[in-house]
Amino acid sequence: MSVNLQRLGQAEVPEIATTLRNAGIAGAGGAGFPTHAKWERLDEVSFLLVNHQESEPVYYIDKWLGKTHTEDLASLFDALLEETLELIVICAKETNQAQWMGELEAALDGTVYTAEQLPIDPADESGVVFAYTDDRYEYGMESVLLRLVADVVLQNELPMDHGWIVQNTETMFNIFHALDKGETVTRKFVHVDGNVPRHRFLEVPVGTPATTLLDAAGRKSAELDDDETLADGGPGWCFEVEGPPSEFGVSKRTNCVLVLDKDVVAENTLGNGRVNVLSAYDWSGDHETEPTPVEPDVVRIPLITNPSFGDIVAKSHPIVEEGTEVTEGAMIAVPGQDGISNSQHASIDGTVTAVTETHIEIRRNSSGERSAGDVLAHERMVYWTWCKECGAYIARPEWDQLGPGTEYVCKDCR
Repeated sequence: MSVNLQRLGQAEVPEIATTLRNAGIAGAGGAGFPTHAKWERLDEVSFLLVNHQESEPVYYIDKWLGKTHTEDLASLFDALLEETLELIVICAKETNQAQWMGELEAALDGTVYTAEQLPIDPADESGVVFAYTDDRYEYGMESVLLRLVADVVLQNELPMDHGWIVQNTETMFNIFHALDKGETVTRKFVHVDGNVPRHRFLEVPVGTPATTLLDAAGRKSAELDDDETLADGGPGWCFEVEGPPSEFGVSKRTNCVLVLDKDVVAENTLGNGRVNVLSAYDWSGDHETEPTPVEPDVVRIPLITNPSFGDIVAKSHPIVEEGTEVTEGAMIAVPGQDGISNSQHASIDGTVTAVTETHIEIRRNSSGERSAGDVLAHERMVYWTWCKECGAYIARPEWDQLGPGTEYVCKDCR
């Protein structure tokens, strides 16, 4: 069971959320929370805030998507406005308007508000609004942006409690691909910067090792220097990566990896481990503003996008084992049933070489042929199914109890 843009108006909210869940969509930046958890409350909201701020000085993902994939985003926004929402606010910085926003403004024909005209009154608006802000870093934060744009103050609440869904542009791009094309999340846009010969803007499979990213940025050594560390995130909001770069796999929320000096990180670490080196390095220079595809030989796909949410977000449940041959887009893990959770999909063609507590490793077959020990996922009993009521993919440990031909109904629909 899945929803597409053509039948969006006939779909129930659980179907829409399930489609996003089955596609494995998570926030493509920031916290990386499973996206379907927001859209499960679509009946309670009227407004969508598209966070197009991209405050980090080395980020061009959302700006590039808005400029070059305008038609896709416009199709999604038009469908949402026709069937489910009253207002979509696209919020960018005024400093980016001239270079990056012309295509979206022309395609969507929305009302434009300058920083001096904010906040707006959502009750007086409809359709698409472009809300431009001053160039302030903190305006990229969801709670700050919502207060600035719509005068909504969050106090231990979620935007949905006030009638809003907030998503960044790359997440909306993934939602379009799920609803319009039935595609799953297997690719990620990511920057590489810091102590590397050149800044890179790359498109890579989910799970790409940091060593591949660093090599693309001119760092040929697989190891960092003793006085260096790897960070996941942008200059103003990143976190040290535990373990060597070879063990770090790009997650669905990874927008950037940085190589930083350990002493600089120690001097600029804030609460909860956040590192802010905005003023510690010179982030200007020759930036790539269009992505280059990079194809690694191996990927390590995380079973949870952000382990910090381990108390409320459940890890995905692997449905493959070592030796299983998979193709890009094939489901390799279904949502866990112990909390909010997502599906995971193979991001390259190859053979599963490891299934651990934290990730699934897939390696490309060098010859393009199957080895003697490999089995295709559909050639063995795979312990998952879908609920006939809501369409959610479910790990099914009780397979033997149901018997052949039994239609499954998940615990939420029983």
